[in-house]
Amino acid sequence: MSPRDAAPESVREGVREPVREAESGRESVRESVRESVRDAMTPSVAPATDNRSDSGAGLLLPVPDDDGAPFWEYAARGELRIQACADCDALRFPPRPCCPHCRSFTARWQRMSGRGRIWSYVLPHPPLLPAYAEQPGYNAIIVELAEAPGIRLVGNLVTAADAPLNSVDPARLRIGAPVKAVFQTMPGGVTVPRWLLERP
Repeated sequence: MSPRDAAPESVREGVREPVREAESGRESVRESVRESVRDAMTPSVAPATDNRSDSGAGLLLPVPDDDGAPFWEYAARGELRIQACADCDALRFPPRPCCPHCRSFTARWQRMSGRGRIWSYVLPHPPLLPAYAEQPGYNAIIVELAEAPGIRLVGNLVTAADAPLNSVDPARLRIGAPVKAVFQTMPGGVTVPRWLLERP
């Protein structure tokens, strides 16, 4: 018989209570950690609110910040512009307040041709967010800009600016394929660059 079993019932119960409380406390800590992880994984993009399936309803949209706001303003005008250092002319993306090359805080926005090549791509598979699940076979591509090989933008390859995200047959996606930018105004007013194959 162990010393614990030999102890009176009141002592044995007194030992069990702190153990139950500790286990309960660990579970509440675990749940708190789970909630923190869920919060951290919540995207910082706003869903579109239009209900037409071909208009981007429910798709994730960018939320411009102070540094990136000019990028989206130029996109609304149909221009692809990249932030450049006003002192050393180095291009940088994503936009940020300080040049990583010369540490200057002065910047300008350089107009680009809107041409590039597919640097990489992915075909997402379920589970997907509902708006994306309605467009199976869609793609997400990374485009390296023609005049700035170190600058890469993420977007979708489509057949027209307002076409559904799954409008391009996945078999047509090729690393290195030349593409050009087009612009689509989404519900809520933000305009996003999308990409067309140069040789349809």
